[in-house]
Amino acid sequence: MTIDLHTHSTASDGTTPPASLPRLAAKAGLTVLALTDHDTFAGLAAATAAASEVEIVPGVEISCRLDDAEVHLLGLFVAPSHAPLAAELELIRTDRVRRGVRMVERCRELGAPITLAQVETIAAGAPLGRPHIAAALAAVGIADAFTSDWIADGGRADVPKHVLSTVDAIALVRAAGGVAVLAHPRSVKRRASVSDAQLAALASAGLAGIEADHPEQPPEVRDRLRKVAADLGLLATGSSDFHGDRKPVRLGEHTTAPEVFAALRESAVSVS
Repeated sequence: MTIDLHTHSTASDGTTPPASLPRLAAKAGLTVLALTDHDTFAGLAAATAAASEVEIVPGVEISCRLDDAEVHLLGLFVAPSHAPLAAELELIRTDRVRRGVRMVERCRELGAPITLAQVETIAAGAPLGRPHIAAALAAVGIADAFTSDWIADGGRADVPKHVLSTVDAIALVRAAGGVAVLAHPRSVKRRASVSDAQLAALASAGLAGIEADHPEQPPEVRDRLRKVAADLGLLATGSSDFHGDRKPVRLGEHTTAPEVFAALRESAVSVS
């Protein structure tokens, strides 16, 4: 088995239609693929219907708040029909639209000649997100939008958004029959790094695993995360965080060991 547990489609901020992902995954040699679009299950039905050689794991990547920083939580094997989780994701998505509109306004106030219509065209029906705004900014010559000058967390054009606490998000994932894995906890591209103490607290709250092998985490960081996971009784996963053409990452660039995947599946069944 070759397993990638973190991918995105055009249902959120990826560039690959969900129905095309299974074919690409099979071509890349994968046998298991989790579709984990940001705060939505919108692409799951199309991806599942198109899958013949690849198992599709139902998933979602939830934006959460951990102390004073934003982190992302992967919910795997979740039931998309679970009403409390679906309602919270809907709230996050609708607030994202409000935030996206205001961020475009702030960019314009700061001198960037972009429009909401341009950003909506880039989003192509997906919930508005910062990558769509960054693409619009790049089109007018602002290549690095994720800085304090523009739309990085706390940047001049950033706008606060509705987020769950990570502990509440873990509880929702578990109630929906799934398992919770903390995505890229020590990415070199993110402002905040999740500490050992924070990981221990999340483990006590029901976290099942941490994403150790990720393109934005160098080898020494991956090794440290695997050790922390072992010490805390957490599972260490690996994945690509594939976004299509939006990131220079290939499907299956990092993968999850079959025995770890089996343990995740077993944990999901036990709480469903």
